[in-house]
Amino acid sequence: MRRVRRGVGCAALLAALLVAGIVAWGVLRGRPQDLPWTPLDLGQPVGLFTGRKLTALTDDFAACRALLERAGVRYQMLPPRRDGERCGYADAVRLRAAGARSIPYRPASLGIACPVAAALAMWEWNVVAPAAQRHLGARVVAIEHFGSYNCRRMYGRDAGSWSEHATADAIDIAAFRLSDGRRVSVVNDWNGAPADRAFLREVRDGACGLFATVLSPDYNAAHRDHFHLDQANRGTMGWRACR
Repeated sequence: MRRVRRGVGCAALLAALLVAGIVAWGVLRGRPQDLPWTPLDLGQPVGLFTGRKLTALTDDFAACRALLERAGVRYQMLPPRRDGERCGYADAVRLRAAGARSIPYRPASLGIACPVAAALAMWEWNVVAPAAQRHLGARVVAIEHFGSYNCRRMYGRDAGSWSEHATADAIDIAAFRLSDGRRVSVVNDWNGAPADRAFLREVRDGACGLFATVLSPDYNAAHRDHFHLDQANRGTMGWRACR
């Protein structure tokens, strides 16, 4: 019994030290985004808890729209959609590129769940744009995709779990068009020139801090030509996938 009490006491002490360490780190570094209880701001750099705060937006469409507007992200609300019992969405938006920080998507008719749109905005600003300048010496002028909403189950399954695409909570990124006319694609350049490889891996890794699930060619052959990014809500402390 004494050992049990001692174990509980040690666990509580470690938890308290962890919280104190997080607070001290966030305060001393002037990085409120590193704290779990501070409000999400899409204009702030990516912090330790940014990804989980973005995923939590799946439960609050109004808060998600407010964040987009505050950050200057232009969008059009899409009407709710229902296809059968498991497919559809009530929180989808269509991004409308505007301003120097916005990167248009091709095809332009992209409709996605609001939390995915919020994560994409932060990904563009904090990851994609600086990575392109650093590795490729150019700006990204368009991002190509394979779509978002698709009423289907997870890849390769005829039964069981439904894909996040079935609720527009996922997007498949295929390629990046650059200001100098080049096109860097996942299928052609994942194992291509060193600069292209470095760029694609950095944007993949950077997405892991913003999306609940990130899958790339490193995951399986089905993802050889795209990055799968989604905001699956698995609870406050739910598992996250990055590969």
